[in-house]
Amino acid sequence: MVIKLVREFKQNQQLAITPQLKKSIDLLQLSRLEIINKINNEIEENPFLTKDYDKQSSGTFDDMDLLDNLSNELTLQDHLESQLNDLKLTVSEKKIAIFIIQSLEENGLLNMDLDEVEELMEFAYSIEEIKSVLNDTIHNLEPAGVGARDFKETIFIQLKRQKILPDELEIANKILFDPQFSDFGDAMDKLEIYYSKSAINNVLNKIKQCDLSPGLEFESTIMIQPDLEIIPQNNENFNVRFKKENFPLISLDEDLEKLVKDRKNKATKELKEKMGEAKWLIRAINKRNETIQNVGKLICQKQADFLSEKSAELKPLSNLELAKELKISPSTVSRILRSKYIQTPKGALSMKSLLVSSVSKTRKVTPMQLMEEIQKIIEEEKKKLSDQKISDLLNKRGFNLARRTISKYRKKINLPSSRNR
Repeated sequence: MVIKLVREFKQNQQLAITPQLKKSIDLLQLSRLEIINKINNEIEENPFLTKDYDKQSSGTFDDMDLLDNLSNELTLQDHLESQLNDLKLTVSEKKIAIFIIQSLEENGLLNMDLDEVEELMEFAYSIEEIKSVLNDTIHNLEPAGVGARDFKETIFIQLKRQKILPDELEIANKILFDPQFSDFGDAMDKLEIYYSKSAINNVLNKIKQCDLSPGLEFESTIMIQPDLEIIPQNNENFNVRFKKENFPLISLDEDLEKLVKDRKNKATKELKEKMGEAKWLIRAINKRNETIQNVGKLICQKQADFLSEKSAELKPLSNLELAKELKISPSTVSRILRSKYIQTPKGALSMKSLLVSSVSKTRKVTPMQLMEEIQKIIEEEKKKLSDQKISDLLNKRGFNLARRTISKYRKKINLPSSRNR
């Protein structure tokens, strides 16, 4: 047997993440305070970076003083847990309440299904027990509206706490949760048959005054600083812009750059690298801010009715849809949404909270809309309908949903099966 050495050439593709690309990705994930802190540190370490004080837009916010004091501040979770001590709760109720509180987002909402809570608590407590603690304990804590699972629920909790008239609460319940109303205008037209126009207007005004992010109103969360803000314009339109106030504007020190480029000075390799890093950081920060603005602008366009207070319902919108329209990676969109906020007429809202997935592939339907449809069908049924029959009814209207999907969301609203109804 003869052994031969053979040289072969193969061509293949490899995706490699360069150090600069890795640093760019890291910049995308930083919140506004984190990026400000990073810029200030880079200015101190890199002599080629200078802050443009002349172009700097100032405000009342002093980021360095705030960052120095963050560790001493009481969190929203601490504030809520301290209120539990004044309530007569059983050991199990307190455990459930603490778990829910620790699961809340920064805006005070619970972006988690109750069956997920049940699973994470290793099925030690039933969904009924968890729901009872959520409704009877968490929803009664301050600030009003914490623990809600969506914007409509937080509005309704706040209205109930205002102790408004029973008729007004009934109107609010229909406006917020009746699936037949597409927006506030549609609700007004249809409800005028049963209620006075003044009563409906009064309720709508109270709905619009509610806080959509009650957790951000807690005093310690002053650390939240929106990257974007909505500027209202004529004809109910609005413009979305990046907030330049208190954001450090940096540039390259031109005099130092000339000295380094002058061959007579024989600049060291380290100095040239520092100059290159400074140029890259300026470009990367500008690109980060531009990308955040593009994503935020598209989100606001999609959710215009909600943000302009024409509707209390968010439209189904996903990371993938944003990525396709902007022609960027879905992972890039996910990184941008992390800890980013938009200043709206309703206060600061996280960009992530303005997205909601659709449960149907053929029709845009939010989980809340589906649960409302299921509840409405069950309330109006003349004979007990199984999950399969409910699925068939909805599929005739173009929902294209499987029986297990109906079963899943029926259980989430704590409705028994056809056999037990």
